[in-house]
Amino acid sequence: MNKRLWIFLLVIAGVVGYLVLKTHPVLANHAAPKVDANAPTLPPRSTAVRTEGRLATYPGAQVNVSSERAGILDVLAVQENQKVAKGQLIGHLRSHDLEAQIAQEKARLAEIKADIRLYELEAQRYKKLFEARVGTEQAEQKAERDLELAQARLGTEEATIAELQTQLDKTYIHAPISGVVLKRNKQQGENVDIGESIVTIADLNRVRIEAEVDEFDLANVKLNEQVVIHAEGFDRTWKAHVEEIPGQVEGRKLKPEDPGRPVDTRVLLVKIAFDEPTPLKLGQRVEVDLK
Repeated sequence: MNKRLWIFLLVIAGVVGYLVLKTHPVLANHAAPKVDANAPTLPPRSTAVRTEGRLATYPGAQVNVSSERAGILDVLAVQENQKVAKGQLIGHLRSHDLEAQIAQEKARLAEIKADIRLYELEAQRYKKLFEARVGTEQAEQKAERDLELAQARLGTEEATIAELQTQLDKTYIHAPISGVVLKRNKQQGENVDIGESIVTIADLNRVRIEAEVDEFDLANVKLNEQVVIHAEGFDRTWKAHVEEIPGQVEGRKLKPEDPGRPVDTRVLLVKIAFDEPTPLKLGQRVEVDLK
């Protein structure tokens, strides 16, 4: 069989094999995967994230000022929106009873000190009499015992006055931080319980955004990445950056204004620091664009 015949037979075999593959129902299904021209395709995922948040203070920059003692608020020395310095007087609880008690105890203290001076003289006199063999040892010992008892009463009285003074000091309420009085939670003349908030103070120089980022977008949030802040009612934006990414997700607190955004997803409360001053107010809702 010559070379041309071999080539002719190979061509015929190839054509027959192709026709069998196309027409056989089993072989045709495994020959190549079918592509559905109408099947939907996923769009490329965007790395930009838009979410919402609120303006909040840094930890420790907002405090509810309370009293360590219950009583009637006799003086409330600050107004809302007033700037206060750390240590400044905020209010004073009624303290007439304590002041009267302290005055009474101080009078008693003065009597004890007078007794001590007398007992010291008596103890010295009876000691000299005993040394001169004129007085008795019993008289000398009694004078010494009277002096020791008076000195013990002095220590007790001083401790009592110190405790009363501590209670009196607690009737004066001072600002624990410098800041602005956001709210007066009590009014002058009202009763105040221990630990009950009297005013709320915040340091408005220490504020940032707490943005609720959907858990599905966590991979697109990076530390120190640039952020743009939008706020309703303002025709400008502000620059910021991601300052802190917490280690756990939590339930959503803000109801999304976008009706297409799910409300039941868990979020990461990402902390965002401003790169420039803003006129935004605490608690104000903002939109956040993470690039």
